[in-house]
Amino acid sequence: MAMSVRHACQTETLDLLEWPRLCQHLATFAATKLGALAAQHLRIPTTPADSLVLLAQTREVYQLEVALPQGLSFAGISDIGAALERAARQGILLGEELLAIATTLAGSRQLRRLIDQHNHPGELAAADTVPYPVLGALVAELRTYPELEQAIHRCIDDQGQVSDRASPTLARIREKQRHLREDIQRTLQQLLQRQAHAIQEPIITQRDDRFVIPVKFSHKDAIPGIVHDTSASGATLYVEPYRVVDRNNQLRQLVRQEQAEAEAIRQALSQQVAEVAGDLERLLAIVTTLDLATARARYSLWLEANPPRFIDPQAGETLTLRELRHPLLVWQQRHENGHAVVPIDLRVTPNLRVVTITGPNTGGKTVTLKTLGLAVLMAKVGLFVPAREPVELPWFAQVLADIGDEQSLQQNLSTFSGHIRRISRILTALAEADPLPPSAAPATLAAPALASGLNPSGGQAGGTPSPLPQPVNALVLLDEIGAGTDPTEGSALAKALLHYLADHAGLTIATTHYGELKALKYQDDRFENAAVEFDEATLSPTYRLLWGIPGRSNALTIAQRLGLNPEIVAAAKQQLAPDTETDVNQVIAGLEDQRRQQEAKARAASQLLEQAERLHREVADKAAMLRERERQLQQVQEQTVQQAIAAAKQDIARVIRKLQQGPQTAQAAQRATKALQAIADKHLPPPPPVAPPSFMPQVGDKIRIPRLNVTAEVLSGPDPSGALTVRFGLMKMTVALEEIESLQGEKPQRPLPEGVEPRPKPVATPAPAEPAIRTSRNTLDVRGMRVADAEVELDRALAQAHGPLWVIHGHGTGRLRRGIHAFLEQHPQVDRFEPAEAADGGSGVTVVYPTP
Repeated sequence: MAMSVRHACQTETLDLLEWPRLCQHLATFAATKLGALAAQHLRIPTTPADSLVLLAQTREVYQLEVALPQGLSFAGISDIGAALERAARQGILLGEELLAIATTLAGSRQLRRLIDQHNHPGELAAADTVPYPVLGALVAELRTYPELEQAIHRCIDDQGQVSDRASPTLARIREKQRHLREDIQRTLQQLLQRQAHAIQEPIITQRDDRFVIPVKFSHKDAIPGIVHDTSASGATLYVEPYRVVDRNNQLRQLVRQEQAEAEAIRQALSQQVAEVAGDLERLLAIVTTLDLATARARYSLWLEANPPRFIDPQAGETLTLRELRHPLLVWQQRHENGHAVVPIDLRVTPNLRVVTITGPNTGGKTVTLKTLGLAVLMAKVGLFVPAREPVELPWFAQVLADIGDEQSLQQNLSTFSGHIRRISRILTALAEADPLPPSAAPATLAAPALASGLNPSGGQAGGTPSPLPQPVNALVLLDEIGAGTDPTEGSALAKALLHYLADHAGLTIATTHYGELKALKYQDDRFENAAVEFDEATLSPTYRLLWGIPGRSNALTIAQRLGLNPEIVAAAKQQLAPDTETDVNQVIAGLEDQRRQQEAKARAASQLLEQAERLHREVADKAAMLRERERQLQQVQEQTVQQAIAAAKQDIARVIRKLQQGPQTAQAAQRATKALQAIADKHLPPPPPVAPPSFMPQVGDKIRIPRLNVTAEVLSGPDPSGALTVRFGLMKMTVALEEIESLQGEKPQRPLPEGVEPRPKPVATPAPAEPAIRTSRNTLDVRGMRVADAEVELDRALAQAHGPLWVIHGHGTGRLRRGIHAFLEQHPQVDRFEPAEAADGGSGVTVVYPTP
């Protein structure tokens, strides 16, 4: 009895929350008929462990679907359950059923191979690094029997017919049939030609699987034979000539032999299927589980939902659902051109047991209840929840709801009676359910002090309080609690019911119009208020949920703005108790104003934070780009220097070998000296900036030639042009003063002619920047644009440039190039511009150098 009440109450709740509609939507994302059927009749888990497994399946399929270009494929997999059952009972399967079994085996094996390949991309992958362990364990149990699949494909063709290669006997029978048919056709064709005057139409057809020809009724005696049929008008007889009767009989016998042989082949294949029917049923269950997980993942992706995390309120964790959207309203918006879905925020701290939501009608209170109920159910069945991360909510064993109007004329039920009957079933389900463990009971339930003067059991306070019962892990959703009867009695009943639920249920969310219920928060810390926002300027709800404050009455304001007689509204206001309802509404209005101000400040702070984070990212990206550019330049320079050094070493070695191989004469030494001079001019970089001169070489002094990295002896002092002769080894050469230095690194000073005053030092100019590396970031392609559009893009690129900018404008008529050059000539951020190198596009590309 208890199970039936709980089951009935659960089923009723699912209908009230429109859970079957959500399951129908989920079924559209399934790939197989079995998966769609499982989605339509979704089983709700009874333990948190089952929900965690389902969520893990959904999460892994979600990740795999994102990684795969085409997603998981269930091609070839079909519902073979009925065929397996008939085969297990020694039935003979049809060719189409056998073919479906073979394609299902192939599709299942392909699924397993795909998951295994992504679980083990390399042979050295560690066991603890498997990315899809749940899916891997699921498909590991698949037995796809490739030998059975091959046997079916060998015997059954793509049309589901037994093929000739199934057995030699069948092939011989069909060969005889072909020859016999050809013989019959040939004989009848000859008759048609010879007796053309007696033929109604020159065709050969069949009646009762026997070949016949159409004969005119007036010439029925012209072709002796057996009449098998007559046309509707009676003018045509379908005659089997006696000349082909025996061969038609032989053909019928061959057809029966073919059918018997084909049936024997299908029976043998059916027996093979029966031997492994248990494994194939398990395979079908695994594939259906995988398809259902795929449907959940695809539906979650479509909803832009996020994976939930089950929390433990008894451990101090808070239910957090930010920007939660109703999934059915999202479907209506996208598929039925519905209104935009307004998200809601839910945050229930662990000490709360009851939340009362107040506000005007059509303000979204009922939608809030349904959205929360669906979110809890979606998380239980392994679906992601359409809310912002983090999605944190408890795992409720039961979700029980009283939503809507159960008024029934047939059952003689009023609105109030319908609510009471449904609430009674909810209380019965709570009484029959298992309570939470004693250790899970929050401290706030140990000794509550209810300002109403009632103890939790409903008796008067005073004396020894009775121990509180342990609450049930259930979510209770009550819409318009206590409505449909006298307001005074309905309010009292609602208060008592909410106190009872605070003691017996894990969490209760109730909507109400009764102002007395708003005060429960200030009498018991297990209660909280929430309100749906209402725009008085437009007399319309905003569907936003405000936490911490109750909703205020707007009846008189709405009535006055809708045109009700002002005298009646004024009289109603006078009848309100002074300093009670009016003061409360003023306090609530102040709280709402404060909330709006805080929300505006929070939005402004959030925008500033986002702007700061964006600027930080931009600065970090630019810094990383500059570091990468510097690294690339340094790498290019190092490679260039290394290549130059290697080439110079090879050239010097070649000159030395030639010098060593030939006679060591002065002419040979001079030629070698010139060769080394040419090598130095070719490979060595320009000399470094001249250090302040501090010495003058004399004959016999030892000096260094940095560009050759050798030490030489001065043979003659510098002449007026600054040239001097030096010797190192067997070679003598003439060098300039600027090319030598002392052994201590001092640079010589060129002597000035008499009467010449030293000129002032020129103002130092910055050294030219190192050549920039052209990348996609510093290249702007404006081909095909108008000049005005190109100027806008070029101005934006110059504002972000940190070096030369390559502008691709092409050749064409030259109008775009001339317009860009005219724009660059007057741009304040442009230092100079020039055509690009031939390798970079020549005159079709302009290199722009921004001002430093």
